[in-house]
Formats: sequence, structure tokens, C-alpha cells
Amino acid sequence: MSNAAPPAEGRIHEFTTQSDADTIEVGRKLAGLLKPPQLLILRGDLGTGKTTLVKGIAQALDAAEADEVTSPTFTLVHEYEGSRDGQPVKLFHLDVYRLEGERALETLGLDELLTPDALVLVEWGEKFKSIRKKATGEIAISSTGGDARKITVTLKE
Repeated sequence: MSNAAPPAEGRIHEFTTQSDADTIEVGRKLAGLLKPPQLLILRGDLGTGKTTLVKGIAQALDAAEADEVTSPTFTLVHEYEGSRDGQPVKLFHLDVYRLEGERALETLGLDELLTPDALVLVEWGEKFKSIRKKATGEIAISSTGGDARKITVTLKE
């Protein structure tokens, strides 16, 4: 795994992983970078490891074990209770792939989830203008062949 932070707008962190275990480990590291409240778009094709990355974040926050974190494809939202530096943290993992239009998105109550102690990670959030406007950053995952992945985290200042 490599970790380089090139100078750019906002803060950018790049990681390269070779396996699911590496991706979970990057998630664990990311948990230390993400300070609530945050709304991050999780961008990546099907099967690139978005949920695998969330497993590591949840694990680092003592919110769930990796095998307890599953894709919220059909439930839309999974909520995990964790902590960071002794403070409670709510981790919300959303998948809005199946939602059609802003009106359907409104039924999720995204604004209510964005409390001061919340980390909100939204798979397919780039589909919605309202989510792009509220997002405080993005995590992009791309396959670089086989099980290798490039993970780019961009956090707005």
C-alpha cells in the first residue's frame, strides 16, 4: 500500500490496494481522517469495493465488525453506532443507486442524518445534484486490474 498526498484543491489522499484486506485497512486509516459531520460520496463501479472500504471505517470506529457490514442496496440505509476519541459517532452507509429523482431521495431524510456526530457515506451519490451540493468530499475507487484498487479521497477544506 502506498500513501501519497499531492498538492491540490482541498485535501487529497491516495491509496493503492492489492486485496480486500488492504481495502479494509485503508478504510481503517480513513476513519482517522474523517471528522464528523461529513457527507461523502462513494464513487466506483459495481464490485470495486465501496462496501469493503466501509467495513474498515466501521471497524475502526468500533461500530461493527467487518462481516456485519453489508451493502445497503435494498435497504437504502444502514446505521452503525461507534465512537472516536471517546465521542459517539454515527456512521450512515447509503446506497441510492435504485432511487429515481430528487423527490425519491427526499424520502430518505438525508438532512436529518447529517447531525454533528455523523459520518454519512453515500454510494452512487453523484447521481443527485442535492447530494453533490451537500457533500464535504468524495471517495473514488477504481480497479487497476485483478484485485488491485486505486482509492482517491478528496476532502473539501
